[in-house]
Amino acid sequence: MQQARAELAEQHFHHLCQLADVRRELNEVRAQFDRLRSISLARQHAEVEVAELRRLREIRRLREIGRARAAERDPAAPLH
Repeated sequence: MQQARAELAEQHFHHLCQLADVRRELNEVRAQFDRLRSISLARQHAEVEVAELRRLREIRRLREIGRARAAERDPAAPLH
């Protein structure tokens, strides 16, 4: 009976060690996931910001074209 109890205690200890290893691995995976998620969110925010900057640049370009077209050229001024 003592041997069986000792074997059960040893097996229980072994299972607790395995459980600790699995929990440690799970924590590492969660940390990696959190890092990847933050990188992904930063990339998404950067893409939105770049799209907004491109949109603003296009608006400015169109305004400049409109102003250039609206400006009257002095016929007496040389072309070059």
